[in-house]
Amino acid sequence: MPLLATSFIANFFKSLFTDIFELLDGIMVCFSTNLSWEVAFSTFWFLFLIEFPRYYALDICVAVRHLATWSQRRSREAVASRMLFIEKPLVSILVPGKNEGRHIYKLVKSLREQTYQNFEIIIVDDGSDDMTPLICKDLQRAGFITKFFRMRIGGGKASAANYAAAHASGKYIIHLDADSSLDRDAIEKILLPFYFDRNIKGVGGCIKVRNAHDSLCSSVQALEYLKTIMVGRMGTNMLGIYHIISGAFGAFEVETLRQIGYWDIGPGLDGDITQKIRKAGYKVWFANNAVCMTNVPTSWRKLFKQRMRWSKSLVRFRIRKHRDILWSNRNFNFLNMVSNMENIIYDCWLNYVWFFYIVMLVFMNVDRFWEIMIIGYLIRIAFAIVAFGVIMIVSERPREEFKLFPYVFLLTFYHGYFLRVTRLIAHTMEFFFFSSYKDSWNPKKTSNIARIEGI
Repeated sequence: MPLLATSFIANFFKSLFTDIFELLDGIMVCFSTNLSWEVAFSTFWFLFLIEFPRYYALDICVAVRHLATWSQRRSREAVASRMLFIEKPLVSILVPGKNEGRHIYKLVKSLREQTYQNFEIIIVDDGSDDMTPLICKDLQRAGFITKFFRMRIGGGKASAANYAAAHASGKYIIHLDADSSLDRDAIEKILLPFYFDRNIKGVGGCIKVRNAHDSLCSSVQALEYLKTIMVGRMGTNMLGIYHIISGAFGAFEVETLRQIGYWDIGPGLDGDITQKIRKAGYKVWFANNAVCMTNVPTSWRKLFKQRMRWSKSLVRFRIRKHRDILWSNRNFNFLNMVSNMENIIYDCWLNYVWFFYIVMLVFMNVDRFWEIMIIGYLIRIAFAIVAFGVIMIVSERPREEFKLFPYVFLLTFYHGYFLRVTRLIAHTMEFFFFSSYKDSWNPKKTSNIARIEGI
């Protein structure tokens, strides 16, 4: 690395951490007369020792690396782009869904505007009871859709995706959610990593929120997606432990999908198929500049239901189905183990630790409960502002996303309480009651088959 870049990074770290500690010191002086640094660390140890290293220090490393490797990345992408357009492989775009007719036109319109155009579009209607079949047939006659299939009896999203894949003619498959729309260069950008390394067989796109300003609920999710999907997955990709290719926008080599048996039944299809690719000995990649816009729930009730389903999949797939990669056998790979363990530890086990930490924090500080709560909130705000700065550094549309800054002050309630409590409930229900097999998201018949087969 050039001396100038090394000096810049060193000064960046020094300045940033100086500012952080000055801010935290000011918080303690303003809101407490008896809270020293020693007491602060012993009181808020969960924040400083667990959350900051994983969710904030890693983000800072992502930002620094992003700045330091800018020219290198541009050069690599230029070479990969030339290789892509020389080969110009056929790409099969699969869109499985149910009752998604109102979204299909917007999706295919965004596909017709892509910089890469050698693709076919395959829509599978998984037993819709609305106007989806009529809309899709009209679009097929107009040449917007290449192939359209209708399943009269729904078999679930995995079943529909597998049926579409069986009729795909391309070298690569791109899986899209029907309510998605893409940046003009998204297809091109998500295909480039296949030309970085021939061992990369799956690539995840960057999912951002399209309806960010529809409600308070969708606004905080928009900020969450930037923090956890865009920046967070850049971090895990940098470490080689990227573990979830989003079902909303993911690309796969067809031969590899055939080898691993395509998608399995159940919630959490995206994380499951990513693990299957890793277990087969291949690499996966996160393309942060391949941007897909999607709609998110606008009510807290719908969001709770969605996150319950996502959280149950961690227990069902990572702890049960893919537990074999946590120790040495024929599927063992060190990075696969670290990838799985990081997800299990931070998203599951530490949630239970957090619950007991909060209980102890409250009972041990009854006489100064509000003081502790306020200081803890302000420390989280200081961390969140740093994280938002990282978002602005790595985002390809910082001006637009800067509008989300006011919601930084709500993230501590959303991340720190709503999502944690939701995950606790979901994990507990799945551990003891196997409740994902009763989820209406999948048809009952497919869930029964999945439970019998242990998937």
